[in-house]
Amino acid sequence: MLRNVSYKNDKQEKEINELVGQPFSLLERLKQKGIGSGKLIITKANKEIESLLVLDQNINQCNIERRPKGIIIYFRVLLETYALIIPYYKLVIFKVDKLDYTIHIDHRFLKIQLKNKKDHGFMLNIIDEKANLNR
Repeated sequence: MLRNVSYKNDKQEKEINELVGQPFSLLERLKQKGIGSGKLIITKANKEIESLLVLDQNINQCNIERRPKGIIIYFRVLLETYALIIPYYKLVIFKVDKLDYTIHIDHRFLKIQLKNKKDHGFMLNIIDEKANLNR
């Protein structure tokens, strides 16, 4: 589900929370040593997302937030913030290259490039969470 989350919308926030769960509390964030990734570079995307990204001349970057039942990928276009909300049961991740991953949900995908090993560990945490949730 792709949404513009630039402005506070209670109905949309409720929909997101039902799909991927409430944000982790501060204590849970500290126990897990963080629930967000650093800046990741978007190298490729499906046509719908790509049509948004070409509007901006900046480097296409995103970050990922883990939630109890899924992830949210945030990226900015012009002055708007978009979120790709992915529950774990629809999440498909492929490791393409040493630092490249593709993240799929239904007909949408993002190919991202990691900047360091810490981001690789974060992606492994997402894969582990998905595996543990399906048990």
